[in-house]
Amino acid sequence: MKKLTIAAIVASAGFAAPALAWEGKVIACYDKVWVPAKYSTTHVPHQAAKTKWVYQNGQMVEIYYPAIMKEMKTLVKEGYYIKRKAPCRNGN
Repeated sequence: MKKLTIAAIVASAGFAAPALAWEGKVIACYDKVWVPAKYSTTHVPHQAAKTKWVYQNGQMVEIYYPAIMKEMKTLVKEGYYIKRKAPCRNGN
């Protein structure tokens, strides 16, 4: 009988422990927000501007082709997470 009583006390303490573990109070809630990486860009000429003469419809036509630029990206700062204050959600 003693063994059964001790087992019942241990079992009831085991079930009650999770309920007694929370004694704190929620003060604030935060969300995890990703801040993207920052890049600096420079434009390098790939092909210079040019004009061409073409014979079209019985006349000479000058056609202008603008310069072609190549964009070079350099990483300035890597992306990172920040915590941002948010309203608390129930159930979490």
